Amino acid sequence: MTRDLALAEVRLTPILVADPPLLNTQGVHQPYTPRLIVEVVTADGITGLGETYGDTRYLEVARRLADRLVGHRVSDLNALHALDVPVAADGVADGVGAGGLRGVQNAGKLLLSVVSAFEVACLDALGKALGLPVHALLGGKLRDSVEYSAYLFYRWAAHPEGAGGERDDWGAALDPAGVVAQARAFVARHGFTSFKLKGGVFPPDEEIAAVRALAEAFPGRPLRLDPNGAWSVATSARVARELADVLEYLEDPALGTPAMAEVAARTGVPLATNMCVTTFAEIEEAFTRGAVQVVLCDHHYWGGLRNTQHLAALCAAFGVGVSMHSNTHLGISLAAMTQVASTLPGLHHACDTHYPWQSEDVLTERLVFDGGRVAVGDAPGLGVALDRDELARLHRRWLDDDGALRERDDAAAMRVAEPGWAVPATPRW
Repeated sequence: MTRDLALAEVRLTPILVADPPLLNTQGVHQPYTPRLIVEVVTADGITGLGETYGDTRYLEVARRLADRLVGHRVSDLNALHALDVPVAADGVADGVGAGGLRGVQNAGKLLLSVVSAFEVACLDALGKALGLPVHALLGGKLRDSVEYSAYLFYRWAAHPEGAGGERDDWGAALDPAGVVAQARAFVARHGFTSFKLKGGVFPPDEEIAAVRALAEAFPGRPLRLDPNGAWSVATSARVARELADVLEYLEDPALGTPAMAEVAARTGVPLATNMCVTTFAEIEEAFTRGAVQVVLCDHHYWGGLRNTQHLAALCAAFGVGVSMHSNTHLGISLAAMTQVASTLPGLHHACDTHYPWQSEDVLTERLVFDGGRVAVGDAPGLGVALDRDELARLHRRWLDDDGALRERDDAAAMRVAEPGWAVPATPRW
């Protein structure tokens, strides 16, 4: 039977998802974070799922794109990037955005982040129509499971009084002992065997001590530290020197390619990034200057799963390693991450994921980590199903919000606890 792969309907559902009080150099996660769930429905009634950021500027672009997609075939993936979709420049400027340190924020990058969700949804629908998993549509998997790293954060035990939010049982982590206890909980619950600490929160010597404590608690395990560009070149070089014997890589210690190149010239510790290489146009300078040795790919940044494969191929051509970046995400994104990660030949580092921190999801069954790994499914499409009751509940939360939480703003969330808080100037140390 010939399938009608033309799109008959596109559904966009913005939601607010519970987020713990995780600290970073700009502030703290809000009690709820916006995400956008994309559904594309073919004329034959096959539904494909995608997910991306849900802030208003993303939602507005998604609505414009959705209007152009009725009648579009889910197999016409190249045409997604050729669609003429206007992106308002208001509120979008070059530079690092406050919304969760997502790297460069400009109109082109914003469009790619939206297109990524539609591409994933089309691949999901196409896979279901053909009876093939997404990885088969991408050329086939090279591994049966994908390794993920425990994503450790300094954090409060709960959101400030009056801020709202959900309670959890993780407890506070504000010193080396707290970080190690958090890591032990990740191992007990999910079996992770490598660890990444989100830094840039406390003075570098305190974060050095935390990494040293992790190295003592988990000897020989891969360790990473990510201060999100909060350090000067000199501080970055010093930290790299002091942790050279235990770090797998140091992620974005200084802000921007020139500064990263200076740090790289002063240390043998590999430098990773999801901030100075976030578009194809940024690759040439970073790679030719030797500024980074590992790129953290992210299909939300790069415009989808196929662009992620293109990025990995370019990294291989320059001898640059590949890992995978994560921001707050749900199971649809984790399924997509796992499918594309399974196809990357040069993936020699465990991928990042926030998923264990998310107590809520829109799937009928949560994805499971076994020994820190997620199995690569062979079911058609992404192999996940939408829980419509839960989707409706999280959408009602978005509808009931007065607008304060529809934009992720870690600095605003911090000001609830510290009214005078301002995003620190870079470098912070």
